[in-house]
Amino acid sequence: MQEAQLEQIKVRLEEMQAEILGESEETVHGMQEESTLYPDPNDRASLETEHINNLRIRDRERKLLGKVEEALERVENKTFGYCEECGNEIGKERLLIRPVTTFCVACKESQEAVEDNKWCWKKLLFSILLK
Repeated sequence: MQEAQLEQIKVRLEEMQAEILGESEETVHGMQEESTLYPDPNDRASLETEHINNLRIRDRERKLLGKVEEALERVENKTFGYCEECGNEIGKERLLIRPVTTFCVACKESQEAVEDNKWCWKKLLFSILLK
């Protein structure tokens, strides 16, 4: 991968990191500022549902943040852009779309096929057990 492309991806990763951290802070401040003293149970339930959904989103973003930080480490260590499975270069287009990826398309498709196969076997076994 060329140095300019690597720098472009590094900037994108840093932007993703800043965005996730900023949204996390907004959520915390928003939840602290909202009044939870709603006399109407429906209003209170709606607020709690909104909080649960926001926390679920932030949890997913927390996991993504870890992947972003790992990708930034790989950029610094000059190991970014290589598949963890086969060691080949990950395509530039794939890295631009999903810069946190650690697998090339072929290895990821293979991994997903194995996961799908396991799911099918579990489903089959479960249906047999229910009979």
